[in-house]
Amino acid sequence: MSEPSVSQITISAEEEGQRLDNFLLKWAKGVPKSHIYRIIRSGEIRVNKKRATVTTRIAQGDIIRIPPIRVAYREDVSHDVEVGYSAKKVSENLPILFEDASLLIVNKPSGLAVHGGSGVSLGLIEALRIARPELKYLELVHRLDRDTSGILMLAKKRSALTTMHEEIRTGRMDKRYVLVAHGQFEGGHGHVPLEYPLHKYLLPNGERRVKVDRNGQESLTIIKHLGSSHQQQSFVAEAILKTGRTHQIRVHLQHIGHPILGDDKYGVAELDKKIGVKRLMLHAFRLVFTHPLTKEKMQIQAPLPAGFSIETLGGSTEIKER
Repeated sequence: MSEPSVSQITISAEEEGQRLDNFLLKWAKGVPKSHIYRIIRSGEIRVNKKRATVTTRIAQGDIIRIPPIRVAYREDVSHDVEVGYSAKKVSENLPILFEDASLLIVNKPSGLAVHGGSGVSLGLIEALRIARPELKYLELVHRLDRDTSGILMLAKKRSALTTMHEEIRTGRMDKRYVLVAHGQFEGGHGHVPLEYPLHKYLLPNGERRVKVDRNGQESLTIIKHLGSSHQQQSFVAEAILKTGRTHQIRVHLQHIGHPILGDDKYGVAELDKKIGVKRLMLHAFRLVFTHPLTKEKMQIQAPLPAGFSIETLGGSTEIKER
């Protein structure tokens, strides 16, 4: 086997916009993540002959100098096979709702993290990058909590990513969820605004949490009551996101005294156990946006998961077009 040598990589238009660490993890498949981070932080990786950080965003035309590294360590071969198998399994079981040259939109199941980290070695984005190596560029347009199911959009081009981010920033993207929450909603049957600023913080063990705080970021969720469920112990509602804060819907519902069923962070375990809920009852079911290339108005819908239909839950109202 020949010894590895210094590599000089020129970034293409489809590769730009990625974080340096994410680019290197894809380029050097088989190299442990800890080793990638070490050589970046040591200054051995150079971008245009200058030191860079793990969060450096690469641009078209950048030249990345990569020192000699072995792309596959012998002791990691079995691990690589296992990761590849897991990635293929995730990809094959992931329903695709829409795909073209610019976008990939999937129906994410509950329990699958969108990206690795915090004890998760392989998230949806990493699995797709491994299982579909022909996609030279693939980035998340937005995120879903690990236990939230439903529509998730990914961009296959840098231009699509920036266009969709602008659509989100200006409020032109319409994201809707269906949820089941404890108690009986007394806010009426119209569209009820929940406008509470949210603040992120860490628990002593380092776990991330969010709470309503007057010094937090402005956050707005619109709630539409759809009906009662579980013998009047809970209710079904539609949630319309007007801002995209971490855990926004979950914390807003908890704040008004109606935590979402199955929420292990902001819910009530005793009530969940009494009802017998098996998952977080929050599902992203509709996404309306303008296509970044064709400018066509698009509407994507994700079927409600098994056991999540309004009829099964006992709701008196169906989710209708509005």
